[in-house]
Amino acid sequence: MSNKRRDFLKISGLAGLSLAGAGLPGIAGAAVSGSSRWIEEQIARSKRRQRFNMSGYAAPKLDTVRIGFIGLGQRGPGAVNRMSHIQGVEIKALCDIRTDRAEKVKKSLEGTGHRPDIYAGSTFAWKALCERNDIDLIYICTPWDWHVPMAVYAMECDKHVACEVPIATTLEECWQLVETSERTRKHCMMLENCCYDFFELLTLNMARQGFFGEIVHAEGAYIHDLLQLNFNKQGYYDMWRLKENFRDGNLYPTHGLGPVCQVMNVNRGDRMDYLVSLSSRDYQMAGKAQELAEEDAFFAPYANKQFRGNMNTTLVRLKKGGSIMIQHDVTSPRPYSRIHLVSGTKGVARKWPSPARIATGHNWLSQEEFKTLEEQYTPEIVTKVGEMAKKIGGHGGMDFMMDWRLIDCLRNGLPLDQDVYDGVLWSAIAPLSEWSVANRSNSIDVPDFTAGSWKTNQPVSLSLEGGGTTQVKA
Repeated sequence: MSNKRRDFLKISGLAGLSLAGAGLPGIAGAAVSGSSRWIEEQIARSKRRQRFNMSGYAAPKLDTVRIGFIGLGQRGPGAVNRMSHIQGVEIKALCDIRTDRAEKVKKSLEGTGHRPDIYAGSTFAWKALCERNDIDLIYICTPWDWHVPMAVYAMECDKHVACEVPIATTLEECWQLVETSERTRKHCMMLENCCYDFFELLTLNMARQGFFGEIVHAEGAYIHDLLQLNFNKQGYYDMWRLKENFRDGNLYPTHGLGPVCQVMNVNRGDRMDYLVSLSSRDYQMAGKAQELAEEDAFFAPYANKQFRGNMNTTLVRLKKGGSIMIQHDVTSPRPYSRIHLVSGTKGVARKWPSPARIATGHNWLSQEEFKTLEEQYTPEIVTKVGEMAKKIGGHGGMDFMMDWRLIDCLRNGLPLDQDVYDGVLWSAIAPLSEWSVANRSNSIDVPDFTAGSWKTNQPVSLSLEGGGTTQVKA
């Protein structure tokens, strides 16, 4: 995707969102000028009739799920390894612009029975992979700019899609995914692994069974000191991750947001109404770029760039009255945290700062009481594959549980835990927050990507009924 087209999509997306809801005062002129035709299109989309409801949709069963992987940099090799341990999977193809990366991952599969073909060496090699008629699922682990073009093309080629986070970076891209998934009736799932972490699954099951009462408020975050990694020349291909930090907003909301949205039944009984967002100034990124540029000419193009603020805080109001806070800081020297707080009328849970804790009053429950609740509320998926997931790995096991659940649903013809509406909504927080930050933290309506079906969509089920048949290979 050219830089010119990418900039247009980002600007157009922001212009569109300002009118995604009903008449926000002052917004039409406060965003970008021009492109009235584009704004009209966004208004029409927000009032569209749903072509087909992908929430709760169960695609035809696949006895064997044949997978093609695109992107073998930071995340792809681990995904290939995890899938090689799951019964009923055939790894058919591997793709990366760098041939050596694809060949290295193929070599790692020796002795597993998987003999994938390689697509590499050119920018659009992935298209030929998508066009094969012996692949069911395209698994995307590329830089963010490529997520939507690849996902849309794959669905047009009659493939289901599983895509790394965020699944989109503009509102235009979000609509493209929704409209393509509904028209093709192909799953388009964002790979939000944090929905499958152990405490997040525990608290979701507790919420489902009423332990917390009515959920009043939730908090999530991505607080992770990545300053050195973002400026590491060997960290991300073509420094793409660093370049994303030229935007100012909550740029990576989904890890903290996904699990609490499921707890609060967002898109499945409730929906986001509006948000406000505020960023601190940048205290470190520009300084780091300038410091490195003085030592290494490679960093000269970044020395005069404006970077996002250290900390972004975004607040979301739900239609039924609940609230969510999401934070983003990948620069400050702080311990890692996704917060994961769930607060209800009967109790509260909080994962960070560790250890994870639960309370029903002023004091946290004792470790003995916590263990009793774990025994009572640990969901079936953890009981079935949790220990094996820890051994196979992937962020402590949550990556493997996510992959196993995806394959088990496809093989048994079950709805996926996360549909296209979830992926685009959680990802849309980034451009929405960018608009709010740029407009003195004014509120902005959140589009309803479900076209009203959130009122009748069923909450995510933790039951393995009808599934759970997929075995794990050691």
